Amino acid sequence: MITSDSVVTLRLMTEQDLPMLHDWLNRHHIFEWWGGEEARPTLAEVLEEYAPNNLSRESVTAYIAMLDGEPIGYAQSYVALGSGDGWWEDETDPGVRGIDQSLADPSQLGKGLGTKLVHALVEMLFQDPEVTKIQTDPAPDNLRAIRCYEKAGFVRQKTIATPDGPAVYMVQTRQAFEQARSAARPFHREDESRQPGLASPVERH
Repeated sequence: MITSDSVVTLRLMTEQDLPMLHDWLNRHHIFEWWGGEEARPTLAEVLEEYAPNNLSRESVTAYIAMLDGEPIGYAQSYVALGSGDGWWEDETDPGVRGIDQSLADPSQLGKGLGTKLVHALVEMLFQDPEVTKIQTDPAPDNLRAIRCYEKAGFVRQKTIATPDGPAVYMVQTRQAFEQARSAARPFHREDESRQPGLASPVERH
């Protein structure tokens, strides 16, 4: 059962996960936002396109989301700069990462797991000090995804044109992430002895 205490973790995807991923990518609630019916992949295509070694050559890292020891979804991060194929051609910052993800089971949608998954992915990516910003690009009519990203700290910037069509450009900067994390830090009694304006957290930019 999913509760507020449920924790979503991420592990690197392996080649052994690819048949499972093929099944997921052929589920309607996923392919409707990942290219449509005509983009449903064959097993051979998944084994080729999503092989971890092949993804790494494109600066893409794939993960399997886990809940209570069971796989519940797919996620990926990538270096936006130099993505190719018409993606992010104006990007000049090597620290920007793009993300995509989906839950495997449609019955788990709308229960907060997507937000937990995105939180886990963002937290992990910002552990790398070279990462400056994380961005994503849901379709304008994918309201569930947009709301999920907003709950996870992303801010809508504008609607953009991408090789896949119109998208809502959403970002979370390192500064915003660290400010939110500081604000959520549990209050400790030793804080009472601090004078206002002293010993405040240092913002990193």
